[in-house]
Amino acid sequence: MSSNTLYDKIWDLHRVTELPGGATQLFIGLHLIHEVTSPQAFAALDEKKLSVSCPERTIATVDHIVPTTTQERPFLDSLAEEMLQTLELNCKKHSIKFFGLGSGNQGIVHVIAPEKGLTQPGMTIACGDSHTSTHGAFGAIAFGIGTSQVRDVLASQTLTMKKLKVRRLWFDGQLGPGVFAKDLILHVIQILGVKDGVGFAYEFAGPAIESLSMEERMTICNMAIEGGARCGYINPDKTTFNYLKGKSYSPKGQSWDAATKWWESLQSDTNAIYDDEVRFNASKIPPTVTWGITPGQAIGVNASIPRPESLDKIDQQIALEAYEYMNLEPGKPIEGLPIDVCFIGSCTNGRLSDLEKAAEIVKGRQVAKGVKAFVVPGSEQVAQEAEDQGLHDIFIKAGFEWRKPGCSMCLAMNPDKLEKNQISASSSNRNFKGRQGSAKGRTLLMSPAMVAAAAVTGAVIDVRKLFSLKS
Repeated sequence: MSSNTLYDKIWDLHRVTELPGGATQLFIGLHLIHEVTSPQAFAALDEKKLSVSCPERTIATVDHIVPTTTQERPFLDSLAEEMLQTLELNCKKHSIKFFGLGSGNQGIVHVIAPEKGLTQPGMTIACGDSHTSTHGAFGAIAFGIGTSQVRDVLASQTLTMKKLKVRRLWFDGQLGPGVFAKDLILHVIQILGVKDGVGFAYEFAGPAIESLSMEERMTICNMAIEGGARCGYINPDKTTFNYLKGKSYSPKGQSWDAATKWWESLQSDTNAIYDDEVRFNASKIPPTVTWGITPGQAIGVNASIPRPESLDKIDQQIALEAYEYMNLEPGKPIEGLPIDVCFIGSCTNGRLSDLEKAAEIVKGRQVAKGVKAFVVPGSEQVAQEAEDQGLHDIFIKAGFEWRKPGCSMCLAMNPDKLEKNQISASSSNRNFKGRQGSAKGRTLLMSPAMVAAAAVTGAVIDVRKLFSLKS
């Protein structure tokens, strides 16, 4: 059993009581809600005549259903409009702060909380969205929860769950030029699989992790859930503190000094005990792209789609399903595969640094003929900062569409969808069947730089070739 890790320390600090059966009632420091998983939870409160226990610890925004072309109200989609109105009414009724459209604060829930300083080390965070693991990048432990648990947190500000085991993923070396956090986490999931993290919290550590920016760390923790882990985290350090300093909700003055001292104390001890450890050499990780229907079906961009006989029996069955759905042939190189759509955005890679890196590739080039390419900033703040830098002009001149903030085609709960069997290069987090809005649509996950490179060449390509870097 783990001890003296950051996970253990935060768990113990937020423990309310032990429950029959071995579960723990855990205090939740920050509850993030949006329009998709909250309506039924609020309805359950009304049915039981309950109020929100700690409205000051609850923050709402709208992200999944918002259109990205025009956001004028009412929305053309009457169901989306109804969902937004319901959230607005519930927030008003229960005195919950709501970051609405046009406020300057709206965006994807996992983008806005960090950029406002709401996400801080040592916190327990919950949200009715699986990619809540993102917030672990700050040294918090953050859980995606279901609608009934959203109800419970609203009513009690606590969550009932069993303690996880802790696996440390240690990365020696450094990522090479043209290789990014998205490549690192896709590589991890490729090696360990999509289920190996079940029952674990993932601690990401080592020199390669320590050298990453906060936005890169968020990308890694965001996809911990895709490897089966319930949450992922990184110990807070100076990079964390520098990112948080001056944010709207960060501590100020003497409170800042006290906070950073306490945050440092939460780091996993040098003699901490882990339930498991896996080591990687970051310098060996190539630009990585998925070829199948799970994030674990990934390969280096210079590799070929695996043949079934090269896989173990468990993986062979899902591989056969993937070959048929993706219409890809085993043994063929992934590089050079033509694509139809390029999407840059999502809670995984819709942040400012993602857009900066993609713009670096796009600048002076043109989107390939027949390719639809669009950029969806992760928040209104990201959009404004990108426009202040002129990034939107770079994308537009190259032939990209520059859209309004939202989740967009990551989950395709808004009008942004693939059509028929189009194949997309996507900076999002899931490549499940039909994930991007078409029952036959196909998704290749990759870094924003790789998506940009695919957009201007019309096919999967090793982005290092456009950077003139050696593979």
